[in-house]
Amino acid sequence: MTRRRFLRLTAGAIALPALTRTVFAQAYPARPLRLIVPFPPGGPTDLVARPLAQSLAERLGQPVVIENRPGAGATIGTEAAVRSPPDGYTLLMSASSSAISASLYDKLSFNFIRDIAPVAGLVRFPQVLVVHPGVPASTIPGLIAYAKANPGRLNFASPGAGTGPHVTGELFKMLTGATMVHVPYRGVAPAMTDLIAGQVQLMFVVPVGLVEHIESGKLRAIAVTTATRSRLLPQLPTVSEAVPGYEASTWFGVGAPRNTPADIVERLNRDINACLAEPAMKARLADLDGTPLVGAPADFAKLIAEETEKWSKVVKFAGIKAE
Repeated sequence: MTRRRFLRLTAGAIALPALTRTVFAQAYPARPLRLIVPFPPGGPTDLVARPLAQSLAERLGQPVVIENRPGAGATIGTEAAVRSPPDGYTLLMSASSSAISASLYDKLSFNFIRDIAPVAGLVRFPQVLVVHPGVPASTIPGLIAYAKANPGRLNFASPGAGTGPHVTGELFKMLTGATMVHVPYRGVAPAMTDLIAGQVQLMFVVPVGLVEHIESGKLRAIAVTTATRSRLLPQLPTVSEAVPGYEASTWFGVGAPRNTPADIVERLNRDINACLAEPAMKARLADLDGTPLVGAPADFAKLIAEETEKWSKVVKFAGIKAE
């Protein structure tokens, strides 16, 4: 074999893997995709996941099938995604609960930051701090002063230990020094029932469905937890206007198993951002008081890292244990 022919064959062998990846990416997708939603059907996550799946399917030319895998703070569904082939045909509806669970559970079989490749952010929702009308406070400074003057008098409800509303309340306690007792429930509905009845005094909860209770006087809204004000309740201040550095939100995004080809991740990112820009999707998210998280995979990775670090400090401060 001549030296020239040897070099030509060697160069071809080196280029073959890259060529194979390129051909694979160009053919993608050749079959239906599945989007694992680590929450029960019909919940807030589904309100985002289902229209996204429909819009994304139209752009990809393949069905995107929702697969609900709830349980254990989204860890069951996340593990199913982690164990799937990294071929772009399995996606995960990632959520803020995954950033919380990273430090909430002592023995996870995966590392969320390491084992899930960020694809795209989707949306961020505020929570609203609401109190029973019997609480003699209508502002954040007033609530903090009352809590400090009456230790043990304020009970705050949540849909369970380690949930978003729970750690949101614990962050409030951590930054303000307010004394409040956490009362966990099995879901938002029973917690809301007891809040309206005055069995508990306050709760952090997403604004959808709250407006009627606020307008009827059954609940009093104090503030929103995001850095910017709510579209549905624009008159409410943010908590951070009285407590600098405070921010808490419920967010969703899309991830994929680690080592999913970069070309496919970039393709999905472009298509998801395009879905978020569609008028129908923008209107739906606005109705839910959501802010689209349009950006690159690196932007979503940054959000995940920051949220994981923040909530690990809160979990440690409050001594929260998974139920």
